[in-house]
Amino acid sequence: MLNITNFTSGQFKIVLIIAIVWSLIWKGMALWKSAKHGDKKWFIAMLIINTLGILEILYLYVFSKKKK
Repeated sequence: MLNITNFTSGQFKIVLIIAIVWSLIWKGMALWKSAKHGDKKWFIAMLIINTLGILEILYLYVFSKKKK
C-alpha cells in the first residue's frame, strides 16, 4: 500500500512535479478548446477547479463534441 510517509523529500517532489505537469497539459488543452468554442461557463469552472485533469479530460472527450 502506498503511504505518503514512506516518500523521501526527493520522491515527493518528483511525484508533485509529475502531477503539476499532467494537470497543466490537460488544463491548457481544455481551456484552449473551451475558449475557441465560446464555452464561458466551462472555461471559468476549469480555470478555478483543480482536479488533476479529470474535469478537463471530461470536457475534451465528452462535453465539447461539436454540435451539428
